[in-house]
Amino acid sequence: MTIDGDSLPEFARKTINLASAGLGARPVFATDEFFAPLERLLQDCPAVFHPGVYDEHGKWMDGWETRRRRGPGHDHAIVALAASGRIAGFDVDTTHFIGNYPTACAIDACLAPDGPDETTVWTELLGTSPLGPNAHHHFTAIAEGNWSHVRLRIYPDGGVARLRVYGTPELDRARVGEAPVDLASSLLGGRIVVFSNGHYGHQRLLAPGRGINMGDGWETRRRREPGNDWVIVRLAARTKIERIVVDTAHFKGNFPDACSVQAADLRAGDCAVDALVSASSLFWRQALPCQKLSADSIHDFGPEMIEDIGFATHVRLNIYPDGGVSRLRVFGRIAGAGTP
Repeated sequence: MTIDGDSLPEFARKTINLASAGLGARPVFATDEFFAPLERLLQDCPAVFHPGVYDEHGKWMDGWETRRRRGPGHDHAIVALAASGRIAGFDVDTTHFIGNYPTACAIDACLAPDGPDETTVWTELLGTSPLGPNAHHHFTAIAEGNWSHVRLRIYPDGGVARLRVYGTPELDRARVGEAPVDLASSLLGGRIVVFSNGHYGHQRLLAPGRGINMGDGWETRRRREPGNDWVIVRLAARTKIERIVVDTAHFKGNFPDACSVQAADLRAGDCAVDALVSASSLFWRQALPCQKLSADSIHDFGPEMIEDIGFATHVRLNIYPDGGVSRLRVFGRIAGAGTP
């Protein structure tokens, strides 16, 4: 079962999934994993179903599933988020769990950089809420804060296919320091705002590491009309761009012929509506003039190639005319709070 992007709640469209295994989220603890391990709960791909496939414990299910509880209590699992951050909402996905889904769930969070223990104080972000079979359940977080771990409680037992924890990483300026960092990185708070086309996917363009295959990046359909494709990224912090990396890893017969980068310094009110950001980007200044690209390569554009356009909060990567890019990196130093 899939969900059209336009039908997602705003918190799911304007933040990232902090419980993404691909970004570094990991399972910590589960009261029970008899039928399916906790690690499957964090997978980025949609849950699948294989009729007739069984393992030594029973039916193979794509998610986390506990055994049938025969006493009081309920099951729970703890997940370390890919980055500490502010949580906006959740998707508790029971896709393919029809006769074995929990009747309800609740979610708590904590800030425990070294991992939670018996002294950890948990804060409820979602009160006990009903679940149904084979469906995405979107819930808004009810408490503010900076969190490193979440605890999913299911009542009384059963299976959940995927848990998405939508939020924004907390940028630790003290830890980052004065050195240039990749402010487009999802783990620091960079996010894709809007793009011309993402037929073959776009979610991993700002992910850590190099792409593992051609599906691990941003790729457009084949353009059959004039023009070019583009993607707009909101940086994690205001900066003067010092270096840009465009990586076409695994894109060999479908890499773009060339690319360029525009940038702008937008005030908070100017970037509140994605359509306004998209329209204004046509007139942003050029930070990186048009550059030829090659197949399956890291293209590192250093300071000598970057135009001095002042500070930027957003960048627009243009590709000509279409194709695939595995990763985009935008390096710069975080502007001070008092910088004009």
